[in-house]
Amino acid sequence: MKVLRGIISAGVALGLAAAMPAAAQLIDTPAQYAVIMDHDTGQILYSKRGDEPMIPASMTKMMTALVVFELIERGEISLTDKFTVSEDAWRRGGFPSGTSTMGLKPKDTPTVEELLHGVITMSGNDACIVLAEGISGSEPAFAARMTQMAHEMGLSSVNFVNTTGLEGEGHVVSAIDLAKIAKMTIDKYPQYYPWYSLPSYTWREYTQANRNPLLEVAGADGLKTGHLESSGYGLTASAVRDGVRRTIVINGLPTMAARAQEAERLMRVAIQSFDLRNIGPDTVDLPEVNVWLGEQRTVPVSLAEPIKVVGHKAAFSKATAELVLDKTVRAPVKKGDVVGQFVVTLEGQTPVSAPVIAEADVKKLGFVGMAIEGIGTFMKKGGDE
Repeated sequence: MKVLRGIISAGVALGLAAAMPAAAQLIDTPAQYAVIMDHDTGQILYSKRGDEPMIPASMTKMMTALVVFELIERGEISLTDKFTVSEDAWRRGGFPSGTSTMGLKPKDTPTVEELLHGVITMSGNDACIVLAEGISGSEPAFAARMTQMAHEMGLSSVNFVNTTGLEGEGHVVSAIDLAKIAKMTIDKYPQYYPWYSLPSYTWREYTQANRNPLLEVAGADGLKTGHLESSGYGLTASAVRDGVRRTIVINGLPTMAARAQEAERLMRVAIQSFDLRNIGPDTVDLPEVNVWLGEQRTVPVSLAEPIKVVGHKAAFSKATAELVLDKTVRAPVKKGDVVGQFVVTLEGQTPVSAPVIAEADVKKLGFVGMAIEGIGTFMKKGGDE
């Protein structure tokens, strides 16, 4: 493998010295768990225990809703289907439970759409249980479906034992996986995502305000709060400003006020302290690559596609770049052949790369040329094997 380091034109606005401190050293938070994700790239910009399984409380309901959205998409259920409220759903999730509720009563027959509003805006535990029973026959069966679907999406930290996020042994998910659930919701179901920004919802005579403290902040449009004695106060939130969307997850804060204050601060940091830059074929000057046994000794190369680089603004002036050739480039070479990768690295971030392609054809040397090339190589080595 051959590596050519430091190959970036000045126009890219990336330097080539030792990297700056990682975002984890530039940012701190009183939250026990915290994550900042760039939505466009899906890259984790900041993580404090972000990959550790934690108790998500009602942030679980994002996955409950995501599964229902998926089932609607598949045609297994529809928004107009009606489910009957059971005595159990009322006792464990309705007013008798003393927990967050949609205000359903036994034998009520809300539609799937109404129940989804009950889950998303009202954080109704009864709405979650009614959906689970109506779709899978029981809450444990639906929770198993949630876990299976999450694992199929690559969310390895997930283990759901209920649909509500109420206390349950082994009920966990990481902050990073919650951010990924948010991204999937926004990307795959834009027709439903606006429901997360509704300020309130009314079921019959009962109205519940959305508890998301960031909805009053410019650009914020979702997603879900959570709170249990065992988990503290948490929030998964997303906001978009000037076309840039960032998602944050925090958990383990001591009070509702602390959650609101830290959510606003961390979202401001997420938007203002990180930058997304596009490196395109016309902004990078790459050196010509040597070609072995070619009629031309080198071939011009370029990026096959743009690279999106995102990271803390302080790190960009100290980024590193490499042109990595997997092996010696041998003739013949055709224009468009991939000859290597262009890799850009910011401290604390996963390196990003794009293929590097040949910009011209290079024919293979004829027999005489190959013989001369072989003699030249032998002479350079002094005749030694």
